[in-house]
Amino acid sequence: MTRQIPTRLAALAVVGVLLVSLPLLGLLARVPWTGFLGDVDDASQALQISAVVSVLATLAAVTLGVPLGWVLARGTFRGRTVLRAAVLLPIVLPPVVSGVALLASLGRSGPVGGLLDDLFGITLPFTTAGAVVAATFVAVPFVTLVAEAGFRGVNRELEDIAATLGAGPWRRFRRVAIPQTAPALAAGVVLGWARALGEFGATITFAGNLPGRTQTLPLAIFFELEQEPEAAFSLSLLLVLVSVAALAVARRSWVR
Repeated sequence: MTRQIPTRLAALAVVGVLLVSLPLLGLLARVPWTGFLGDVDDASQALQISAVVSVLATLAAVTLGVPLGWVLARGTFRGRTVLRAAVLLPIVLPPVVSGVALLASLGRSGPVGGLLDDLFGITLPFTTAGAVVAATFVAVPFVTLVAEAGFRGVNRELEDIAATLGAGPWRRFRRVAIPQTAPALAAGVVLGWARALGEFGATITFAGNLPGRTQTLPLAIFFELEQEPEAAFSLSLLLVLVSVAALAVARRSWVR
């Protein structure tokens, strides 16, 4: 029996589809196709910086987010709700607020940034490393959220069996939990990478928009929008294509 969709819900769904698709169609209409490859080539430096920043940020986000996901999924300590809220806060924070918060803590006058500068001579603001930190800050919650959901679905009976065979906690984590959550973790990696690649607000606030140093592809688009809008349309389409591919990979991993 075919289930019919209520007319009002269908109408609202159509409006939602139009709201999402019309801007993308407008972007496609404005892309200078004859100069698309040339615009992308001109932004090769920003592409390279984006690649380096997003990959390093993803590695850092996975290193931190997977253990956090495990703790949130299995921990029974007080304050777990507060910890989850704190970890996921960057998702809902305005990007510029994230940048200001990073400056307040990791800037030269900040408590952590001052120590790094005094003890090790490390300065993060307006450096490539600072761009990595900003991208990691916004990517960690996505990896953590997906990892927590994956770990909650682990078959604990298999862990109990492994324990009776002499496997310790770390081995059970590596040999039982991780294989079961691999598809979800793969989706988290892709989503975290896509978020790091598209980061703008925290990066421009904390790391600046320095060509050849901190200017990632989203910052290059912002710069080109004021100087050469057609190039901005080309680079925006490039990011859209990358984002669509990332979502497709993440969905396949999650479903699998």
